[in-house]
Amino acid sequence: MTTIRFRSPQSRYAETALEGNVDFTLGEGENAVLIGPNGGGKSLICKYISGGISIGEGSVEVRRADGTVVSARQMATLQFRDIYRLGDQTLPEYYQKRWHATENEESPLVHTIIGAERIRANKDLLKKIGIEGILRKRLINLSSGEQRKLMIVRHLLQMPEVLIIDNPYIGLDPESRETVNELIESIAKLNNTKVLLIISHYKDLPTWIDTVLCIGGRRLIRQTTREEFLQDKALIKELFAEAELSEASIGDLPRAKDNADYEYAVRMKDINISYGQTKILHHLNWQIARGEKWALLGRNGSGKSTLLSLVCADNPQAYANDIVLFDRRRGTGESIWEIKKHIGYVSPDMHAYYRADISCLDVVSSGFFDAVGLYNKPNEEQKQTARRWMKAFHCEELADRKFLRVSYGEQRLVLLVRVFVKSPSLVILDEPLHGLDAGKKRLAKLLIEDYCRDEQVTMVYVTHYHDEIPSVVSHSMNLIKNS
Repeated sequence: MTTIRFRSPQSRYAETALEGNVDFTLGEGENAVLIGPNGGGKSLICKYISGGISIGEGSVEVRRADGTVVSARQMATLQFRDIYRLGDQTLPEYYQKRWHATENEESPLVHTIIGAERIRANKDLLKKIGIEGILRKRLINLSSGEQRKLMIVRHLLQMPEVLIIDNPYIGLDPESRETVNELIESIAKLNNTKVLLIISHYKDLPTWIDTVLCIGGRRLIRQTTREEFLQDKALIKELFAEAELSEASIGDLPRAKDNADYEYAVRMKDINISYGQTKILHHLNWQIARGEKWALLGRNGSGKSTLLSLVCADNPQAYANDIVLFDRRRGTGESIWEIKKHIGYVSPDMHAYYRADISCLDVVSSGFFDAVGLYNKPNEEQKQTARRWMKAFHCEELADRKFLRVSYGEQRLVLLVRVFVKSPSLVILDEPLHGLDAGKKRLAKLLIEDYCRDEQVTMVYVTHYHDEIPSVVSHSMNLIKNS
């Protein structure tokens, strides 16, 4: 059984310093959630615990009941920003390569990543969480939700003494969230693993957690129990302050200005997509008229990401199917960039590939050029437009900070802002509120609704949380996972 004593440690470097005295103790058998706003310091505190920060003063002690020290090797930290390192290999060098089946041969198979011995010892567990069915898939062909489940299972099977997971439930369908929650709880009890969960929304607070550490402004605001936290509405309001949205703040934002003449953004007829023997989409038909707002729903692995890759012109299997984008049949001479100029897009997959160490302002500005990374220099007008959108989303203070050095939730917000800078007529939002704290979610949803009220704007919105679906949505499609 492990105890953590956190006694006002301070980093040797200002960029990883905490504010004030941060003191808490997590006793034997006590599991905790760190909750608070994006950029508030939750991941930073966990980095102190796992030994990832050089301490100049104060202390962090992680010890067993017999007094021996738990080393960093006996702890595991799972951050989904590192999903591209899964399998000890990096993702391909460009985003679209995921969809080019002939180029995927070097991507590891899931059963190789987990390991034959662990698969044999945990068959029932892998079947329960839905991993058994993807063991023969290549890593690069997994949906973002499947990748998350794989990462969680891989870390849990290592049986660490301390397990830190950053936002374990986001990106998972309801059934998978419940299964993962039960799995983490059972591992904590059976293996005496101390679990620390980092979450940004109080709705994700699991029932089996003992202690809630409220973190904001790089300091400990309060240490409390789960029950006391949920009853303290003033504390929740303090942590997740309502961002103001007024007519003045949104009235000056650019609106959709795509003057292209088209009736249908998307028309698909009898679509069939397979990878090897695995059928992803089977006899699918879909059409989206200009101005329609759609919710695209379905469980992890049901084909949502693959379907969107066809809409965004990233998937070469489009040429073997009957697909019309913006009233033009695929394969009739149009370039991928002619299609993308109409589209503003964000997804967990894109986030995984955004590894350039550039400023957040440059990340937002890259939306003008439909690039994952900044390969063109924005002009001054484009920079000012990017700053106006960042201000509307209340993240203008991130403009000059490096993208890879801000928190996961802040990265997600910056990529969402990137969608709107070129005033697209087709907005594709794949889990856009994923990783945002409660306050930022409310603000982002209001801004999305405001932009998409324009009858010329078409939207496709993907989420596993029905309460996140914007009020402007009038159509929906639910994909069923192929067995």
